[in-house]
Amino acid sequence: MLGFEVGTARKVWTASLIALLFFIIYVASTTVLVVVFAVFFSYLIYPMVELVERVRPRRVPRVASIALVFVVVVALIAVVGSLFGVQLQDQATHLLTQLPTLMRTDVPNRLPLPHFLEPLRERIVDFVRGQIETGSDKAVPMARSLGLGVVHAASNLIYLVLIPILSFLLIKDGAQMRDAFLALLSKRHRRLWSDIVDDLNVLLSKYVRALLILSLATLFCYGVAFSLLGMPYAFLLAVSAGLLEFVPFAGPLAAVAITLVVAAFSGFPHWAILLVFIGLYRLFQDYVLNPYLMSEGVEVSPFLVIVGLLAGDQLGGVAGIFLAVPVIATLKIVIGRARVFYSASHAEGEAARRALTGEMDERE
Repeated sequence: MLGFEVGTARKVWTASLIALLFFIIYVASTTVLVVVFAVFFSYLIYPMVELVERVRPRRVPRVASIALVFVVVVALIAVVGSLFGVQLQDQATHLLTQLPTLMRTDVPNRLPLPHFLEPLRERIVDFVRGQIETGSDKAVPMARSLGLGVVHAASNLIYLVLIPILSFLLIKDGAQMRDAFLALLSKRHRRLWSDIVDDLNVLLSKYVRALLILSLATLFCYGVAFSLLGMPYAFLLAVSAGLLEFVPFAGPLAAVAITLVVAAFSGFPHWAILLVFIGLYRLFQDYVLNPYLMSEGVEVSPFLVIVGLLAGDQLGGVAGIFLAVPVIATLKIVIGRARVFYSASHAEGEAARRALTGEMDERE
C-alpha cells in the first residue's frame, strides 16, 4: 500500500543504525581509541595471566593473580623505558644536529649506484640533499610541535592510566560481558554472533601477539646486526624499525629507507653487507615468520591493505594506519559469517517449504 514495503524499510532502518554507529565512533574517536588500545593490551597480557592461573593456589582469588601480572608488566615497562630512553634520546638528538654537517661532505658522491644510474648521480644526490635540508629546516618546528604534543599528552595522562585499568577489567569480566551481550540477542542470531565473537577473539589474539613478536624480532636482529657492522646510530635505527613494524606494509619499507639514508650520509662503508642482511631478513620476515604467526584469520589482500592504510591515514592519522588491517579483517569475518548464516537459513527455509509442499501433495 502506497508503495511501502516492510522488507525495504527494515533494510533502510538497519543501514541507518549502522551509519549512526559509525558516526558515534567518529565523534567519540578518542574514547574508542583508548578502548581499542586497552583491548590490544589485554591480548598481550592474557597469556601471562593464563600462565599464572595454572600455578595459582585455589585459595588465592583470580583477581589477585591478574593484578600481580599487571603490576609486574607495568613495572617492567617503566624499568626498560628508564634504562634505554636516555640513550635513544641522545642518539636522536645527535643525528639531528649532525645531519647538516653530514650533507656538506663528499660521502654521497661515493655511494654505490647501479651502472645505468651513474649518469643521474648528481641529480639524485641533489634531490636527496634537498629533501633532507627541507626536513632539517623543519626540525625545530617539528621539535616544538612534539613538545606541545608531549604537554598535551601529559594533560591527558588519564588516558594512559585508563588503558591498563580497562585492560584489567576486560580480562577480569570478559567472559561475563560476552555472555551478557549474547543474552540480548534472539536465539536465532545468538549462534551467528557467538561464531563472530569467537572468530574475532582468535583474530585479535593472533594479530596482536604476532605484531609484538615481529616487532621484537626486528628490534633484536637489527640491533645485533647493526652493532656488529658498526652502523652509526644502531640502537636508534633498531628501535625505529621495531616500532614501524606495527604499521603493516608501509612501516617496514619506511624503516629500510631510513636505515639506508642514515648509512649513506654518515659514510657507512659496508654497504653490500648491509643490503644483503636487510634483504635476507625481509625475506625471512615476510615469507616465513609473518605467514606462520598470522596463519589464520588475518589474511588480507595487499590491495585492501593499501586502500585501508590510505583510508586509515585520512580518518585517524597514525592510529588509523595502525588499526586499518584489523578493521578490514574484522569486516571480512563479519561479512563471511553473515553470508554463511543467511545462506544456511535460506536453504533451511527452502527445505522446509519443499517438505511442507510434499506433505500437502501427499494428502491431496
